[in-house]
Amino acid sequence: QAQLVESGGGSVQAGGSLRLSCAASGFSFSSFGMGWFRQAPGKEREFVASITWGDKTDYRDNVKGRFTISRDNAKNMVYLQMDALKPEDTAVYYCVADPALGFGYEGPFDYWGQGTQVTVSS
Repeated sequence: QAQLVESGGGSVQAGGSLRLSCAASGFSFSSFGMGWFRQAPGKEREFVASITWGDKTDYRDNVKGRFTISRDNAKNMVYLQMDALKPEDTAVYYCVADPALGFGYEGPFDYWGQGTQVTVSS
């Protein structure tokens, strides 16, 4: 059974950093694109970053230069390094997996994690 488990969320002051991790199991990780989405209170869920099975990365505009997505196929892990955090980055962050993620495919996606809360205070 496929599973995605996020960790690394927490509370940080503006300008700080957090590193989110996602542990994947139950599917062929190296053949899947991986990504991060987020949802803030009262707002729709939005794309944050993706990395294809070929390591091509993509980011939403307002995190470019601050967030970095990476993957470790040997460990079945995907990471989101978040630097220079802003209060508007506050949201629940979800790990997502789909073979077509990162190739312009907009869903629905195969697998979602349960989410991890990120809170950035000013």
